[in-house]
Amino acid sequence: MSAKYIPLVSTALFYFIFYLVSTIKFDVQLKMKAIPLDFLLQLAVAYALFAWSRRLSIFLVIQALLMGLMYAGNAIKIAFFGGPIMPDDVFALRSLLLILEGWRFFAAAIPLAAIASLIIFNFTLRHWSAYLATFAAFVLGMTLVYKPDMIVEPIDRYTGNSVWDQRSNYIWHGATLYTLQEGARYFALADAPPDMDIAQAAARNLLTEKPIAKAPGVYKAFTPRNIHLVLLESFWDANRLKKAGYNQNPLSPEFRKLWKSTDYSLAMPPVFGGYTANSEFEVLCGFPVTKDNVKFERQLKNSVPCLPHILADQGYRTIASHPNVPVFWNRVNAYRNIGFQTYWSIADFIQDDMNREFMADATLYRQVMEKIADSLAKKEPVLDYIVTYFGHWNYPLGASRPNRITSKSKVEEVSTYANTVYYKSRELMGFIDAMRKRDPDGIIVVFGDHLPFLGENFAGYADSGVLAANRSEFTPEMFKFYVSTPMIIIDGKNGPLKIGSLPLYQVPKLLLDLLKLDDPTILNYTDPLPDMRVRPLPGLHFNVLKDGKIDVCKEPPLSDACQKSTRWLADVSAVSNDLFIGQQFTRLKHRVDEFVGPRLPENTAVEPFIQNSAKQREE
Repeated sequence: MSAKYIPLVSTALFYFIFYLVSTIKFDVQLKMKAIPLDFLLQLAVAYALFAWSRRLSIFLVIQALLMGLMYAGNAIKIAFFGGPIMPDDVFALRSLLLILEGWRFFAAAIPLAAIASLIIFNFTLRHWSAYLATFAAFVLGMTLVYKPDMIVEPIDRYTGNSVWDQRSNYIWHGATLYTLQEGARYFALADAPPDMDIAQAAARNLLTEKPIAKAPGVYKAFTPRNIHLVLLESFWDANRLKKAGYNQNPLSPEFRKLWKSTDYSLAMPPVFGGYTANSEFEVLCGFPVTKDNVKFERQLKNSVPCLPHILADQGYRTIASHPNVPVFWNRVNAYRNIGFQTYWSIADFIQDDMNREFMADATLYRQVMEKIADSLAKKEPVLDYIVTYFGHWNYPLGASRPNRITSKSKVEEVSTYANTVYYKSRELMGFIDAMRKRDPDGIIVVFGDHLPFLGENFAGYADSGVLAANRSEFTPEMFKFYVSTPMIIIDGKNGPLKIGSLPLYQVPKLLLDLLKLDDPTILNYTDPLPDMRVRPLPGLHFNVLKDGKIDVCKEPPLSDACQKSTRWLADVSAVSNDLFIGQQFTRLKHRVDEFVGPRLPENTAVEPFIQNSAKQREE
């Protein structure tokens, strides 16, 4: 066979192999209409690699690894999280490798290292075709970065694009075209700091549309109380899987009783199955995550007056505790930028009760309580923020935690997760009971950061009919289910609150309200719209209306409620970009007597806000 035909044959062979793997193993099947163009693009990549290669055998290894990453890798991501690999996943790669253990680490790391190493080792420019391939790659790269619309617009026009359904984009376009399309879109739609006029106009819209003045006599003085804020890894009510056939309810009866007293209140986090840091960002900074990226990684460049910063300025000791490596999800820098004075990571705890690499909640709670005991004794107000690690997929249990739950489900995670939440809920109740006795006036907040992964393509959920196997088939109720986890807020001696379904980004403002801290803060920018609660997700958002109905906002034509929430989200995004990655024209001081407004000639956007707050103080 002539050498020039080798890339054609190898591309056809590998395409066939990985197409079968994707279809049979992960139930991700490209549409037949997408295959011809996708194959031709993959063939072009193959000939470029071939032109740069010294040795034929190494070329074949590189091509197999690269196509495996593009086709099998996307299928795995779709099966686990409902969507294909996105450009921002490149920046999350370091954190992914940090969390993987054993064979999973090597399965992810070796192909990536091999591709990079072999390309460098096998690279040559000994033939005119190599120079042509280099020139084509250079032109494509420059266009991708500096003129991405020249790629995005014609592809969108030819193949179409669904903003909210990336799985459908992938199966209708194929891995190669999809990667090119979304890579260009990443540069075309990259978040950029807004200029002063745009940021100021958005701030004016958000603050003046929702007046904050209260009735005379309502104002009460700020009362510093401890806040114990607990993020529970993958914490969810597994008993909602009615066809799982559990031998008993996985949740602790004591937890369920306490949760019932809140009318089964729910948090609405921004993520499913992972990306815990985005739930952290929302519950600490009060702004929604709207895109499929990790805010802590590259979208939190500035020092910002989030909840920890605000409370630190009020004399609080602000502490974050998470028994993981400290650099995971860039937490060292992120926690510092949002105002935590202390960060206790895995090295700061005695690892005396482990479930494989995950520290048990019971010992984490106990050690944190020991560490803050001095502050509690001195009546020094504390923001005690705890991120649990036990409960992470694939839900291992240590020898001291035997399985208690059995299930009829064929999905392995349905049983393993139920046993995990059996222990998490009981250890959580031990913490809540101990803390209420030790700190009866303290505010306790516990919530799940996201739903657990229960099998490929939502298998554990689909078996019980609570989610469809494909996100494109979700009903409005399924979208809400997809991002709803238990939440309990205990207002000291006043007891548990009934808050309904609350987006996580609205929790920090609620906590300031419980403390009677009414001074202007950046958290006022995301005060809820009247008669609705807005939950953004990548590519869409939904509104929980006053009557409990779910209004999903995808593509035009939009309902009146969706039009209103879309405008509101645009303003919120502008202010968010200004605060977290921009010049902070919309930053507010925390205390009224120090307030100088945004750095503008006139503080027109916040003037009514200051007047209302001053009036409250007078009353």
